Amino acid sequence: MTGVDAVFLGVLQGATEFLPVSSSGHLILAEYFLGLTDTSLAFDVTLHLGTLLAVLSYFWKDWFGMATALLPGSHEDPDYRRLLFFLLAGTVPGAAAGYFLEGIASTVFRSPWIVVATLSGVALLLWLAEKKARQKLDFSKINLKSAVLIGISQALAIVPGTSRSGITITTGLFLGFNRRAAARFSFLLSAPIIAGAGLYEGLKLWENGFACMGLDYVWGFLASLISGYVVIAFLMRYLVHHTFYPFIYYRLVLAAIVAVALLVGT
Repeated sequence: MTGVDAVFLGVLQGATEFLPVSSSGHLILAEYFLGLTDTSLAFDVTLHLGTLLAVLSYFWKDWFGMATALLPGSHEDPDYRRLLFFLLAGTVPGAAAGYFLEGIASTVFRSPWIVVATLSGVALLLWLAEKKARQKLDFSKINLKSAVLIGISQALAIVPGTSRSGITITTGLFLGFNRRAAARFSFLLSAPIIAGAGLYEGLKLWENGFACMGLDYVWGFLASLISGYVVIAFLMRYLVHHTFYPFIYYRLVLAAIVAVALLVGT
């Protein structure tokens, strides 16, 4: 893998992790159509650490508030304690799905045709949420029920092409939250699941011995971190006055292009 490949994959991971277009789906398509199959587990963990740092740094005030709210005698806003509890509750379904379905996810689910189906299917769900959902509730209205339901939807993201952010934002919209609130909770909810997956894969690397990590890992990490941060900042501003329709159209067009390419044997 060259440095250019590492940067490309880092940008792809960082951007598509938070846009509702599926990072895993794009990486599978990149591997399939561009022949980028020489990436290692260690490199995948490195890219995920970049996106984790992106969401931690952008929402640092939230994370600082939640951390200090746990200290004995803390006078931090109790809303931060509730938010932390909701994030942990919402993480459980996705963590369970990742643990028990890891084998299927890394084999059966990695078909480009599955990516075509999930790209288009979630696009239609997001379109329906945009058309029919009330989108009146702000972030302060997040409660345990909505956190768990969004967390259950996050478990579906184990299927490539679904998009973790796409399916959780869609669920948030169906529950009546406005676009920014749904996106903010989705991004915050991504941190524990990314951290957990990174730790799980990192432990496997520790058991098997770390591969030699070259400069391409550094480039991939930085590309993932920077692109992830930029995308989060862009989307949080974009959603003030705009909809998810461009991403819906993108998913449908990409699904159609990939389907045609597969049918003609490209």
